[in-house]
Amino acid sequence: MPTFSIPLSGLTTESTALSTIANNLANLNTTGYKDSVVQFRDLFYQSLGTSGSGDPIQSGAGAGIAATSSLFTQGNINPTGIPTNVAISGDGFFVTEKDGVTSYTRAGDFSVSKTAFLVTDDGQQVLGFPFVNGAITTGQGLTPLQLGTGQISAPTPTGQVQINTNLNASAAVGDTFSTPVTIFDSLGASHVLTFTFTKTGANAWNYQAAVPATDLNPIAPVGGGAPVPQTGVLKTGTLTFDGTGALTNPTADVTGITATNFADGANDLTFDWALFNGARSVLSQVAGPNSTSSTQQDGAGSGSLSSFDIGSDGIITGSFSNGKTAILGQLALASFPNEQGLLRTGRNGFAETLASGQAVVGAPGTGGRGTLSGGALELSNVDIASEFAAMIVAQRGFQANARVVTTFDEVTQDTINLKR
Repeated sequence: MPTFSIPLSGLTTESTALSTIANNLANLNTTGYKDSVVQFRDLFYQSLGTSGSGDPIQSGAGAGIAATSSLFTQGNINPTGIPTNVAISGDGFFVTEKDGVTSYTRAGDFSVSKTAFLVTDDGQQVLGFPFVNGAITTGQGLTPLQLGTGQISAPTPTGQVQINTNLNASAAVGDTFSTPVTIFDSLGASHVLTFTFTKTGANAWNYQAAVPATDLNPIAPVGGGAPVPQTGVLKTGTLTFDGTGALTNPTADVTGITATNFADGANDLTFDWALFNGARSVLSQVAGPNSTSSTQQDGAGSGSLSSFDIGSDGIITGSFSNGKTAILGQLALASFPNEQGLLRTGRNGFAETLASGQAVVGAPGTGGRGTLSGGALELSNVDIASEFAAMIVAQRGFQANARVVTTFDEVTQDTINLKR
């Protein structure tokens, strides 16, 4: 009698193949999706004896599913311009965590949560290496990456000031010219430093550098007594020029200008006045209007994170509202001895198993791991032409097995009709 289980096993396997193909096509536009392929195998065999030559005579029992393999081929990289999007070029998986459970994914369509952490679309925190004490240390373990606008760049007190100024050689004795420069104390508060130049004779000027007296608290006299209000004048001196308008005195930068006892409680500030750019003085005295073409100083107030950029090595560099940049951390990638052993958990996630081996986590571009593209996404690697071809083959296989079932049914019916 015909064994219906044989064609039924074929129908089951072909149905699984069609379901897998359908799932691939459904995920044709899913970010980072990896194509799946069903592999068949034959089932056990019944031994019916041997032939005259001793060869075994066997009858097969049908087909089954040997494996469902994932194709970890590279998907196309699509630029999006969204800074939180990241694509992997090469091997590796992003490492994520939620409720103490670690997962892995190729989908880099991340966003920043309300708590300022980089997260996946289902709220898993993206892990990476922290930036601590001026360096990224991969040996300190992984930590969630925080990229919110609430991050603060610490203020930098001014250490050097420079003004590019021309003093009018035709000015009358007693004429003055002032140039303001904004400087910053240790708390990030700004103060207006005013340079005032007064002509005292041919090729000779006095200068005074001062901040508003209200910015400074009174100072008690050395010998004791009531505190004396400060005038705000931090430095005075003379400038002399030669017949070509070049500065001859002083011959070096003015150093050690100090402001003490700030009213806002900041530390005392000591800075230099840079008079030279290399061997060339940035102060000149030629016949022409008093003017300052530019001012520079190296201090900055505190600032909040305004944007960030992710490099190919996974290093995240933040730009702050005070004009400063700083490294915020580095994305990590995980690799596995056997990628096929990973367990799909849905939502583009994978979980480590005994078959996959333990994850080896490191920086992008190291240890065979791929590099990253910030502001881009890796598209699905499903090829629609290949899937359609596989679907036709699976459909024909299903039809053939279904035909065998109907044939077996006819044979069974004919056997039943023998008694008539």
